Order: sequence, then C-alpha cells, then structure tokens
Amino acid sequence: MSIKRFQTAPRMSQAVVHGGTVYLAGQVAQGAPGTSVAEQTKDILSRIDALLAEAGSDKSQLLSATIWLNSMDDFAEMNTVWDAWVAAGQAPARACVESPRLAAPQFTVEIGVIAAVK
Repeated sequence: MSIKRFQTAPRMSQAVVHGGTVYLAGQVAQGAPGTSVAEQTKDILSRIDALLAEAGSDKSQLLSATIWLNSMDDFAEMNTVWDAWVAAGQAPARACVESPRLAAPQFTVEIGVIAAVK
C-alpha cells in the first residue's frame, strides 16, 4: 500500500494518507494565536477542513478526534464551536485532555483527527 504525505516539512507532515485513512497532525490556531479559545477552535477547524479536503476527505468522514486544552475550564467554550462544526449524527470517537503546555504559549487548543478517505 502506498503512503501519501501532504504539507511535509523536515519534522512532520500535516496529513498522511494510508490504506483509505487520513491522519492529521495536531493542529493549532496558526491564524489566530493568542485569541480566545472559541476563536482558536474556529481557526483550527477551518485548517482541519482544508487539510481533509486536500487529502480527499471531509468532516463527515471523521473517525476519531483528540483535543488538548490548556485548561479544562475552557471545555464548554471549545465545545460550543465544536458542536456547531460537527454534522449531526456524524460525531467521531473523541478524547479531550488538559495539557497546560502546548507548542507555544499563545496556543490554548490543539486538535488532531483521523478520518476515512472518500
């Protein structure tokens, strides 16, 4: 089986497709660093939409999601944006954990997903 990589840099690829599945790297709010949890979540989900499209998938094909928050105090704020983004009846398996340190101090949310390729 072939492996296809997208947006590859020396350290990592943003997406990897293998065997009909796309694996996304954890995404942070590159377009909204230092903003509210809601704004960062919106930015991340937009990035996820674009990466899934590039890999031949979309959010209706989500299998699994992992969400890291600097503080679980932000769980409800993040979920408001997440719930509006996930299509009804198509929620993936999901874990959400508190991680007080993400890639940089201006990031308070990180999301990684796995999806089927259409």
